[in-house]
Amino acid sequence: MQKSYFLLSILIFVSFLVGCAPGVKLKTLEDYRMPTVVPAASELTATAQAEAAALIPPADCPVTTAENVSFKAPEPFSPTAPWDGIFWYGTEGLWTALHTDGVWARLPKTSDGYTQKIMWWSDSYVLKDELEPALVVSGQRLDAKAEPLRFYGATNAMADDIGDAMLTGVEFPTLGCWEVRGEYKKSELTFVIWIAP
Repeated sequence: MQKSYFLLSILIFVSFLVGCAPGVKLKTLEDYRMPTVVPAASELTATAQAEAAALIPPADCPVTTAENVSFKAPEPFSPTAPWDGIFWYGTEGLWTALHTDGVWARLPKTSDGYTQKIMWWSDSYVLKDELEPALVVSGQRLDAKAEPLRFYGATNAMADDIGDAMLTGVEFPTLGCWEVRGEYKKSELTFVIWIAP
């Protein structure tokens, strides 16, 4: 028993000496943390820089952004879009939800282009009376020649945060600067969006 106490005492003493010895540093929790320093843009690879640049609309693409937009949706809808980074755009007759930066990136890609679902609202749309809304969507590329946007019809949607809405499926044949136009009953709405990789 005395031998065990003696060995334990020696181990404690040696640990104390090692800890006090000059030049010996004991590891702390900070030594095991992952680095959190974000690399500067100059340290990014050329591929990463190109991908980041592709998300920025060029100056000649007049994307529709949240700047200077004052539209508030009528009751019973939320006056402003209920999601971060999204804003309502349009009039009471026809409005939609757009990204504040005017960019739609990383859309699902098919062999024919890039697909997107666009939600639309109108104070004259009543879901129970119009299960297939009389909404038509068209679009054209502004910065280069391309086939027009393909419109796959309108259906309905409903949820607590969006109320009754019209849902459309579209396909952009290419990336780039696109003008999209919605027409519903006597209302029209046009916006410009940058379709990025």
